[in-house]
Amino acid sequence: MSQYRYTFEKGSKKHRCPACHKKRFVRYVDAETQQYLPDEYGKCDREVNCGYHLNPYKNGYAKDNSNPIIPTNYNNKVVLKPKQVFIPKEVFYKTRTAYQENSFIQNLLNNIAYPFNADDIEKIIAQYHLGTVTKGYCKGGTTFPFIDSGNNVRAIQVKTFDKSNHTINTNFLHAIIEKHYSNNLKELPQWLKEYNNNDTKVSCLFGEHLLNKYPYNPIALVEAPKTAIYGTLYFGFPVNPKNLLWLAVYNLSSLNLKKCKALKGRKIFLFPDLSKESKAYNLWSNKAQNIQSKLENTTFIVSDLLEQLASNQDRDQGKDIADYLIKLNWQDFREKPILTPKPKTTLLQPIVEQNTKTDSIFKKPLVKAQHIETIKIEDNIFNKTYEDKPVLNWDKDIKELEHFFKSIKLPEKPIKLNACTIILDVSKFINSHMSTIKSNNGNLIYKPYLSRLQELKSLL
Repeated sequence: MSQYRYTFEKGSKKHRCPACHKKRFVRYVDAETQQYLPDEYGKCDREVNCGYHLNPYKNGYAKDNSNPIIPTNYNNKVVLKPKQVFIPKEVFYKTRTAYQENSFIQNLLNNIAYPFNADDIEKIIAQYHLGTVTKGYCKGGTTFPFIDSGNNVRAIQVKTFDKSNHTINTNFLHAIIEKHYSNNLKELPQWLKEYNNNDTKVSCLFGEHLLNKYPYNPIALVEAPKTAIYGTLYFGFPVNPKNLLWLAVYNLSSLNLKKCKALKGRKIFLFPDLSKESKAYNLWSNKAQNIQSKLENTTFIVSDLLEQLASNQDRDQGKDIADYLIKLNWQDFREKPILTPKPKTTLLQPIVEQNTKTDSIFKKPLVKAQHIETIKIEDNIFNKTYEDKPVLNWDKDIKELEHFFKSIKLPEKPIKLNACTIILDVSKFINSHMSTIKSNNGNLIYKPYLSRLQELKSLL
């Protein structure tokens, strides 16, 4: 008899540790329900080399789930949680068609202020496996599949857009299929019955399947898949390891440790959407700090580009970086001239469809990616110019800042830099920012780091 509701699983069975990924992890079991606790609860028996241990009694889980102490017999029989079910590949393949009917894709080619080159659109379709809904009330909608690092399709989000590529409606393919069967009084397919039992549908990052293919790129993490698409089209494809690899979490509240485990060992730049009183920025900043403390050799940097430059109206509307980018000419972001875009075409369909019959779509891009040079950001990206003209480097500014900070006694207590930034450790703040601007000298996407140091200098 045990007095504790949550205990280690009995026996010799080991699971893969969420920290070191070795199969040396003992999970906690709920003695009342005979089920495992969430994946992160357990202890790695590599105490010296790993030492991971998440105790449900020490982080509030037991309190949140009430009745932490329940006398019960525990007979070593564990009822496993239902195995996670993925969307069948044959269901996924059916979305890879009809791009001439896809409003999002056709807008990118024809309707926005600065239409994209057809080659780039072909590559973005291939990279993220975008698709189309061809029937029903979401006809013409775009499918955004969430594919994990094991190439399993965990969820397929569906969005419909107006001619300005503003979202009209959001849904999920499994829900659309379920509604179709229900309306026609048909029994649901077995896979859908089982899929509906998953605790969480969107359980990986959008674009996670690209991490193994591009192991050296820094990561850009945004809320919505659409924003990741725009980020790639403007800032360059990840075939260049210096370019950002754009991924999405799904929505504001979806940033969590479980999803970010796939990013272990990477450098991640987070771009939260705008919000009133910087609530989204502050939420992601707090979450990023917590997640980073649990992932070894992983760096999270929350960008405040939008926070520094956006108007109150934009904050109230919850705009994201894509809302600014779409107003600008993508060709201005390329260091070399781009050839005249191909005629507006529907040739995307056969190019993609010829690869939709086998698993090979997960092993190589549908369209051979061509090298794309590292892009640059212009100062007018946010419709706001800096007082000084862009220069090739910040050597003079860096020397002045280094001399200043070495010549004064730095505050030991937290200080408020501005309305949306509180510096908890001034010394660490300076060191991290100096390191960033030195390693990205002259790159305007990192100019806010320079500006914050100059703002701190003025404050001190």
